[in-house]
Amino acid sequence: MSEYTVEITCGGGNEYDGRMGLRISSIFVIGFGSMFGALLPIAAARTKGLSVPPLAFFIAKYFGSGVIIATAFIHLLAPASANLTSPCLDGLIRQYSWAEGIALMTIFSMFFIELMASRFDVFGQDGHDLEAADPAKDLIIRTSRNEKLEALKTSSPLEGGSYREATDSPEASNTVLRHDNDDSNDRIDTSGEGPSRGRSSIPGRPGDLSYPPGGEDHLGHQREHHQDDDHFAAQMTALFILEFGVIFHSIFIGLTLAVTGDDFVVLYIVLAFHQTFEGLGLGARLATAHWPKKKSWMPWALGSAYGFTTPIAIAIGLGIRTTFNPASQSTMIVNGVFDSISAGILIYTGLVELMAHEFMFNQEMRKSSMKMMLFAFGCMCTGAGLMALLGKWA
Repeated sequence: MSEYTVEITCGGGNEYDGRMGLRISSIFVIGFGSMFGALLPIAAARTKGLSVPPLAFFIAKYFGSGVIIATAFIHLLAPASANLTSPCLDGLIRQYSWAEGIALMTIFSMFFIELMASRFDVFGQDGHDLEAADPAKDLIIRTSRNEKLEALKTSSPLEGGSYREATDSPEASNTVLRHDNDDSNDRIDTSGEGPSRGRSSIPGRPGDLSYPPGGEDHLGHQREHHQDDDHFAAQMTALFILEFGVIFHSIFIGLTLAVTGDDFVVLYIVLAFHQTFEGLGLGARLATAHWPKKKSWMPWALGSAYGFTTPIAIAIGLGIRTTFNPASQSTMIVNGVFDSISAGILIYTGLVELMAHEFMFNQEMRKSSMKMMLFAFGCMCTGAGLMALLGKWA
């Protein structure tokens, strides 16, 4: 049986081989793709003069969710594991699966940070001052309402009247509203006129037995504020940590691209798509978040920060091309550790915020048709599949 000896060269500098003009062009091309991907969903959702079809935003939102999830596993965790288990490293770093361990610690840290932010109201934001724009959610609600009206039309048509008359009638409207508001409760009848007293009773009168004083409407209004405040704190925490994760990832891939040798052209093309798709995922989350009215500029600022990160990193990499060595021990350890942290951030965000929250805990999605839910799931799988495919080259 023959034996093979594999010789591994560690260090030795980078693979920079000239082609400065092409490398400089990558600053602008990848910068444009990153900025376009990150800011397009924000503009589509928050610019009144820009008439983007809700379906296009819907596809971009769930496609971007799949991109973020695939990025965590294929473009972050796998390279981190390769760096931290490299034969060029020695000592304690190779005696344990540190990439997976760091990602695991990051996931638990993410949960703890989000838990504390929600519990202590870190951002201290009043629910009255929040504004949101989510064309995808509006599309789900509108489609669900139309399907219910269509079902009402086919199941219980009124004799001698048109469909418009049927759906405009109080009985039909109440039927649709009851479907749209499953958690509504019947009021206590004190007037002997039936199970519901209606909304005309005056809060505080002896006949008003609802709790708290002010009626059930006030209770629902109060509950809504508590939910908005909690959701805002958790949402802001998740968004800023997600931004942190993708920006650090973008820094390292920019530095690497600047000094890549024979594979530069392939990596250039792949990263142009990679950064655009990742920008779509981030931009969709920024666009649909509940931002305070006084800070409506924040999604634009965070999206722009992502767009500038990779071009700046490429420029820095070109500036230090004579000294930067991606294969050095210190660079591999730093790259591996930060990729592991970013992977943990994106895994947590992807599985909790983008999958569980959007599909299982989203009331609009839960009430939508099976066709709408499967379409959203298909968009997410498409984004994850394309991003995973890009992992073959980058």
